[in-house]
Formats: sequence, C-alpha cells, structure tokens
Amino acid sequence: MNQIITLLYVAMGGAVGCCSRYLISELMAFLFGKNFPYGTLTVNVVGGLLMGILGALFQREFFDNIDPYRQIIGLGFLGGLTTFSTFSMDSILLLQSGMFFKFCLNIILNVVLSLSACWVGFHLLFKN
Repeated sequence: MNQIITLLYVAMGGAVGCCSRYLISELMAFLFGKNFPYGTLTVNVVGGLLMGILGALFQREFFDNIDPYRQIIGLGFLGGLTTFSTFSMDSILLLQSGMFFKFCLNIILNVVLSLSACWVGFHLLFKN
C-alpha cells in the first residue's frame, strides 16, 4: 500500500481517537469529579476492549485486507484514544500529592482492567 495513504489512514484514525479521549476525559471529570483520573482509566479500559475485539477479528481473518483496518483503528484511533504517558503522569501526580492509596489504585485498575478488557474483547466475538 502507498505510504502516503497509510499515513493518512493513521492520521485520520488518530485524530478521531485523540478527540474521543479528550471528550471522554471531560465527561468523566464532569460526572465523577477531578479527584481521580477516571478519564484515563476509562479510555484505557475501553481501548483494551476494542483492541481485543480487533485482534480477534484479525486473527480469524474477518477482513479480506486487514491493513486499512489495522492502520485506521488499531494504530490510529486506538493509539490516539489510549495513553500510557497520561496514565504515568496521573500516577506520579497522585504520588506527589501524598495520595498513595489512589496512586496504587490507579496503577492496579489501569493494568488489571485494561488487560481484562482486552481479553474479554478478544473472546467476546469468538469462543474457543
């Protein structure tokens, strides 16, 4: 596939993913307050679920040509939606604020729920 087209696919998906992350983070702050990084947790868990579903579809060869879907959804949208750097900074800020319990909770919830959501997404469509 032409590299320019590939780059455009990734950029389009990434733009939608980044905007989605922003809107979800704002919504979570509005609904639950800003005393915990609910937005980051939400996008990471949802992103894990969607990546699992996408991975299952790719593995089962659901698409005739997976490249555009992998580029737009996997690399672009999910790459823009989920964020390890924000998760890391949120964790450090909680620790620096003396909120050790929330620091630990943030790490545990992001890792366990994101991995679990990815596993669920992978097995949701296709039972082994």
